[in-house]
Amino acid sequence: MLTNLENSKIAIIGLGYVGLPLAAAFAEKFRTVGYDIDPKRVDELQKGHDRTLEVEDAHLQSVLVKSSLDLDDKGKGLLITDAVLPISSANIYVVTVPTPTDKHNRPVLTPMLKASEAIGKILKKGDVVIYESTVYPGVTEEECIPVLEKVSGLKYNEDFFAGYSPERINPGDKEHTVTKILKVTSGSTPEVAEYVDQLYKAVITAGTHKASCIKVAEAAKVIENSQRDINIAFVNELSKIFNLLGIDTQEVLEAAGTKWNFLPFRPGLVGGHCIGVDPFYLAQKAQEVGYHPEIILAGRRLNDSMGKHVATETIKHMMRKDLKVIDSKVLILGFTFKEDCPDVRNTRVIDIYNELKSFDMDVCVYDPWANPAEVKHEYGIDVINGGEKPDLEDYSAVILAVAHKEFKSWPIQASSNCVVFDVKSVLKKELVDSRL
Repeated sequence: MLTNLENSKIAIIGLGYVGLPLAAAFAEKFRTVGYDIDPKRVDELQKGHDRTLEVEDAHLQSVLVKSSLDLDDKGKGLLITDAVLPISSANIYVVTVPTPTDKHNRPVLTPMLKASEAIGKILKKGDVVIYESTVYPGVTEEECIPVLEKVSGLKYNEDFFAGYSPERINPGDKEHTVTKILKVTSGSTPEVAEYVDQLYKAVITAGTHKASCIKVAEAAKVIENSQRDINIAFVNELSKIFNLLGIDTQEVLEAAGTKWNFLPFRPGLVGGHCIGVDPFYLAQKAQEVGYHPEIILAGRRLNDSMGKHVATETIKHMMRKDLKVIDSKVLILGFTFKEDCPDVRNTRVIDIYNELKSFDMDVCVYDPWANPAEVKHEYGIDVINGGEKPDLEDYSAVILAVAHKEFKSWPIQASSNCVVFDVKSVLKKELVDSRL
């Protein structure tokens, strides 16, 4: 028997870029417990600060409570914890853990399976487990549900139920926040599907779309980012072609964009936890059923080549100016995967860095948004994000890799002694040697 919606107590498993904004939204109307296995993350959130900057401190502090008793007294609010006991009384579990790939670009489901195992230990009759992590069609029912059944000893769709509502978080976007993006929902039975839809509808002001089944919702999510990946790959390939032809790609796209149905994609580096990863999930499932997805994988290869392309073109321009390459000083501006955002997950700026280093160049990375400790841990390189601005005259090449707002006012300009490559095409054409 499903719990009445007004009596819902929600546990969010994973408090990253997806889980925390969702938890903060639910906390305005429901008793919500946010659970994360990282004690440092939990400590900072309990103090009312989100280092990802997805939830403003004032908003987070307004919904925080200190104990389960406070939740029950208020009938709403957010309790942050790394302990299992506070989430054991929940009747709805929402899983928002990462779904990465390994070094061979194969899906890694370990976080989802571990989360399912943890939930299985406290799962009760009538509970609903909703997954938000991006996966290929079938993961929820074929991989996660068996874990829940085995660990809990309960029977799926008799004792407990499941739903899938794919995350639609756009890191750094303060306009399209979690409640303002239409949400796809689904459930393991028609009754559960309606229950899950109404649950999200209570906090998602943009509305919901109830999919016919869990697999349809899973597939819808994974193709959203695959479609963007392929479209960006197309304009990235155009950029390479037009570069060889001596034509400015941005001017071509501007001219083509005067047609009403021309899609406004722009070339660039494709990183982050979604667009640069999700297509591999769909490709994996396609290959399991005997189909080789040529366009999807070709798009991935093309987009993953862009970092090396930027580095190579920069070096070519240096040689044309008779500038020394080996031991030359190069400045990369920006390291996060997108502008005005501290997220460094799967950033492809590292590809530019590694290619330049392979030519024995002295590469400096400056990013006012990136956390140096996180970059050092994840990528093994040093990033400067404070102190005095780098003196552009000290470098033989400057690569504007990420269009942070801070960089747009800098006096970045190519000269006989310095090459400027504008990856994001935000500088005036006459000020740079090359742009995508």
